[in-house]
Amino acid sequence: MSCYRAEPGAIVLTVRLTPRADRDAIAGIGTLADGQVVVQARVRAVPEAGAANKALIALLAKRFHRPKSAIRLISGGSTRIKQLRIVGAPADLAAIVESWSAES
Repeated sequence: MSCYRAEPGAIVLTVRLTPRADRDAIAGIGTLADGQVVVQARVRAVPEAGAANKALIALLAKRFHRPKSAIRLISGGSTRIKQLRIVGAPADLAAIVESWSAES
């Protein structure tokens, strides 16, 4: 099982977001109690009026070297577990995610 799935021209990434963190960062790949594999992300923003979601998109845009417009929240707008669609070459995007596994 993986924290992403490839689609034509994009990947869909599953993220567990922790708002109000001390810094904006990708903390690696983890497995939840139910066995779901997720990218663990932290942002300084508070979870009000979509601020944490916007901070997550900005963080992912920086890590994937993509414009913010290439990243769209597709589910989990008000929950910690989110799915985001990231437009780009799936193999290149997957390689970036796989490098996070090595970091954690």
